[in-house]
Amino acid sequence: MAEYAANIGLEVHAELSTKTKVFCGCLTAAGAPPNTQVCPVCLGFPGSLPVLNRAVVDYALRVVLAFNCEVSRPSIFERKGYYYPDLPKNFQISQKRAPLGRSGYVEFPVDGEMHRVRIADIHIEEDAAKLTHPEDDRAHSLVDFNRAGMPLLEIVSEPDMHSPSQVEGYMNAIRSALLYLGVSEARMEQGQLRFEASVSVRPADRAELGIRVEIKNLNSFRAVLGAVKYEIARQTKAVQAGETILQETRLWDDLHEVTAPMRTKETAMDYRYFPEPDLMPLVVDDEWIARVRAELPELAGRRRERLVREYALSDYDAGILTAEKALADLFEAAVSRGAPAKPAANWLTGRFLYLLNERNLTAADAALSPEALAEVVELVESNTISGPAARQVFDRIAFSGESAKKVVAELGLTQISDQDELGTTIDEVIAEHGDAAENYRKGKESALKFLVGQVMRKTRGRANPKLATELLEKKLKAD
Repeated sequence: MAEYAANIGLEVHAELSTKTKVFCGCLTAAGAPPNTQVCPVCLGFPGSLPVLNRAVVDYALRVVLAFNCEVSRPSIFERKGYYYPDLPKNFQISQKRAPLGRSGYVEFPVDGEMHRVRIADIHIEEDAAKLTHPEDDRAHSLVDFNRAGMPLLEIVSEPDMHSPSQVEGYMNAIRSALLYLGVSEARMEQGQLRFEASVSVRPADRAELGIRVEIKNLNSFRAVLGAVKYEIARQTKAVQAGETILQETRLWDDLHEVTAPMRTKETAMDYRYFPEPDLMPLVVDDEWIARVRAELPELAGRRRERLVREYALSDYDAGILTAEKALADLFEAAVSRGAPAKPAANWLTGRFLYLLNERNLTAADAALSPEALAEVVELVESNTISGPAARQVFDRIAFSGESAKKVVAELGLTQISDQDELGTTIDEVIAEHGDAAENYRKGKESALKFLVGQVMRKTRGRANPKLATELLEKKLKAD
C-alpha cells in the first residue's frame, strides 16, 4: 500500500491588546455591556472614515520582526467584500496584495529537533462583530458590535507542517511569542486567538501538493489537533479509494469529533478585493523599524537556552518555565531574591503548575510573589518547616499573595527538630502501634514508614522527617 504524507498550514488570528480599536477610538476593554463600545466608524455608518491606530502598527511590527519577516514598503489596506450579519459595512478592511510582513519563519522544537515553518504573510485587519444564538429563541440571533473593529493580526503559514505534533509545536510557539512580545493576551476561551487549518494529502514520493481543505471553527488547541488528525485520516482513505478530494471549507464538530462540509472554497476573486480608498498606503521607514527592533524582548527559545546556561537547569525544566512568560519572570525574580535555582524551579514546574491546572488558570492569574517563593525555598532548605508543611503554606500563598513566613507563624508550622520533643512523640507512637514496631524489628521495612507517618500526623506535619526517622530506628533497635 502506498505511503501518504500530509501538508498542513495554519492561519492564526490574534486579537491585539491595544486600548482602542484599529480604525476608531472606541475602547477594546473586555466585559463591557453589549453595543456600548461602538461609534459610527465601527458600526459602518455612511460617511464615517477610518483612521489607523498607530499602536496597532507598532504591535504588528513587533510580530513581523520577531518572525523574521520582510516589511512591505508600502503595505496596502484593502476591502474584502462579503455579506454576513456580523459585518456592518458588508466588507472587512484587511491586507492581501501588500501585507505588512511577508517571507518570514518560526523555529520551534519537536521531539528534540528544531523544526522551521515559513510564514507567508502577516497582515492587519479588523474583526467582525459577535453573533449570539439564544437557545430559547431559535428564530433570532443577537449581534454585539463591541467586537467590530477590534484589531486583528493574521499570521499565515506555508504548508510546512506534516504531523499533529508539529502543529502543536507551532501553535505553542506562536502563542508564546505573542505573550512575550506583549501584543496579545492570546486567551482562546475569550476568542483572542483563533485558528484555521488547511490540510492536504499526497503520495509520499510526490512533491506536488494535494487538494487543500480548510477547516474553520477551531477555538482550542484540542479542536485544531482533532480536526487535523481527522482530515489526514479522511483524505488518506479517500485518495486510497480513488476518490477526488474537493477543495472546500469544512467545520469541526467538537461533539462527534469529525469535520463536515460547510461550502466550496472561495477564491480572492470571490471576495472582490480592491484598495481601501479612505486609507493611504502605510509606509514604515527605517527609523520606525529600528526603534521597534530595539524594543524586542528576549523570546522563549533564547530564554530557554539562557536558563540552561546560567542556572544549570535541564532542558525540560527550562522549557516548562519559559512556555509562559509570567512563569519564567517569577522564577528569575525569585532567584534574584536569593532562592536557589533548582528548588525554585521544582516548586514552579511541580506544585505550582498542578495548582494552576486544577483551577484552569495561568501563572499570570495567580498571586504568588517572588519574595514569597524565595521564602518557601529558604524555609525548607533551612529545615525550618517540613515538606508537608511547605506544601500547606505554598498552596495558600500561591493565590493569597501573603508572605510565607507570616503564614508559617500564623499556623504554627515551624518544624520540630528538638530531639527531646520528638522523642516523647515517638514513644507515644510506638506504644499506640506495637504491632508495627514489632513488624519492623522482624525486618519489615515498610513498618518504619508507617510509624514515621504517624509521627508526622501527631505533629501535624511539623516533625523533621529525617530526624524522626533516625530517632525511630534508634529507639526500635534499642528496645
